[in-house]
Amino acid sequence: MLTGTAAAFAGCGKEQADDGKFQLAEKVADGAILQAFCWNFETIKRSMADIAAAGFSAVQTSPINACLEGEDGGMELYGDGKWYYHYQPTDFKIGNYQLGSKEEFTEMCAEADKYGIKVLVDVIANHTTPQYDAIAEDLIQAGGGSLELLYHKNNSKDITRWDDRLECTTAKMGGLPDINTERPSFQDYFMEFINDSIACGADGFRYDTAKHIGLPDDPKEDDGFTNNFWERAINGADNHENLFIYGEVLQGGNDKLAEYIETIGRTTASTYGGKVREAIGTNNINTAMFNDYFIGSSDPSRIVTWVESHDNYINDSSWMTLDKERVILGWAIITARKGGTPLFFSRPYMSNIDNIWGMNRIGPQGDDMYKDARVSAVNFFRTVMKDEEEKLSNPNSDSTVLMVERGTKGAVIVNTKGEKDVDFETSLKDGTYTDRVDRTTEYTVKGGKLTCEKKLPENAVVVLYNDGYQEYAPCANTGVAEDTPFLTGGDSTELKLTLANAEEGTYTLDGETKTFKDGDTITVKKPSDSEVAVVELSAENEKKVPTYERIEITFREEYEIAKGDTVYFEKPDDWEDKIYAYVYDRAENENAVWPGKEMTKEDDGRYSYRMTRKWKSPLIIFNDGAYTDSVQYPEGKGLKVEADKTYTVEK
Repeated sequence: MLTGTAAAFAGCGKEQADDGKFQLAEKVADGAILQAFCWNFETIKRSMADIAAAGFSAVQTSPINACLEGEDGGMELYGDGKWYYHYQPTDFKIGNYQLGSKEEFTEMCAEADKYGIKVLVDVIANHTTPQYDAIAEDLIQAGGGSLELLYHKNNSKDITRWDDRLECTTAKMGGLPDINTERPSFQDYFMEFINDSIACGADGFRYDTAKHIGLPDDPKEDDGFTNNFWERAINGADNHENLFIYGEVLQGGNDKLAEYIETIGRTTASTYGGKVREAIGTNNINTAMFNDYFIGSSDPSRIVTWVESHDNYINDSSWMTLDKERVILGWAIITARKGGTPLFFSRPYMSNIDNIWGMNRIGPQGDDMYKDARVSAVNFFRTVMKDEEEKLSNPNSDSTVLMVERGTKGAVIVNTKGEKDVDFETSLKDGTYTDRVDRTTEYTVKGGKLTCEKKLPENAVVVLYNDGYQEYAPCANTGVAEDTPFLTGGDSTELKLTLANAEEGTYTLDGETKTFKDGDTITVKKPSDSEVAVVELSAENEKKVPTYERIEITFREEYEIAKGDTVYFEKPDDWEDKIYAYVYDRAENENAVWPGKEMTKEDDGRYSYRMTRKWKSPLIIFNDGAYTDSVQYPEGKGLKVEADKTYTVEK
């Protein structure tokens, strides 16, 4: 639930709400994209009104392909499950256990159409999962008939020389096997997946790891094929003239960004995102920090911009320099600008600098920050201003405040530090303007001067325009208290529910739907057949526009095992004499690579293993280490480690 300034939730259209329409851009490039990171299809579908009300013209899904099912289907973002498994394709067919089925994807796209929202799909063409035995036989056949032929010849090694284009486009990236994307039969198979996605309702694609797929003039392995993947991917897509397609090209070291922009049509602009984070984080939003998109001479209308992406949020520490308030300030700047198409990364629900994963569940919605009033106001501003030229300035030469003007019609002002007197030079035409964020503060323009009786607050985003503005009734907003523990070791927990802009909401728990009011507390019990309880919240505003939120509480005992603690195992008679203990935790720590560490045979015939380090909530699997006809206990997920316990195989 948003609080303070952020509590001013995105509005819903008084005129447009009755038919489900909002003032969204007809073309993806003219609006803003919401990256629904790890939301499943059902959640996106049920959140479509929220997404539209927040002014997003497009929603980008996580990869929809069949993927590796890790941790026996665990659904944590990181722990008992991993967010990155859907970036490890096992086949190019729609649907996976993390996001949902092909039917659910199709239904989600249909719901998006009702609101005028375009659907973009994050796709992987460059690599598969490194777990070769999980690769679908259909994919293997399409790749040439064997695993060896599915991949590049250079697949036997990892990329070490990033400036070597042949190595960059044919060797493993991060240990992920590199598909021979130039093989015609693979291209045919992959394009069936792309066109099937389009038939289901996809309006465009983000190509993951695009710079690891060769350009036409890149060096090529001697296999008789040519570097024509991008020609097939772009021109071979049904209705390609109307699709929004861009490639993820993380800059740094011979990335050939300009060539990728020319070949694909659009790419990301990762260096610019880093500069935005630096500027906001240091309160130095001088125009000089934003004038250069760092894309050479390429057209800035052909890039996707961001303050942060899932890459930098997860893979480096730069995201920690900006809290949610600061992310929104950066978002206001890049979205108010004419150049680029901005993408808003949906951080995990209720995450923060001390808790990167928040609720830590795959499937539910991300944090409510995407619905912040400042976000929605600047999103709608962008849609209206699509044909207006831009002007960036630091009013009164103050580098802690930036104004983005669009022609003479509107302006967005961002202030990062301290209160400011408003007496700014401006190109806006004379008149009175109401701040479209707080909907009350009036600003006056007369003779090229912008003034206001109130001071400009710190961390403020002010959105000013009259022509094209649509008034919106406040949307309902459901949620839970900020101090909610999403992981508990007990059998039940109390959940405080929050509600704004509606007198009454409903919650669904254990198959029953009941009403609630703001501040009500409900008891959530551990399910008998699962360690995760699901609570679904919904409400409607005065125009009957719905909002949706999904809360998941994990009931799991957290425990510690000390260095020196010992466990024992009774070997079945049909096992080999050498017994191994494989110890691991949900953070991917392990005592050794599989099969683990050899156990010690004791005088009584039992085997023992002594912990060599301290562990938090470790699991253990016993096995005989054999390379053929090996056996293990248990077959799937490991058992809880209990000091001094003797484990026996249960028949």
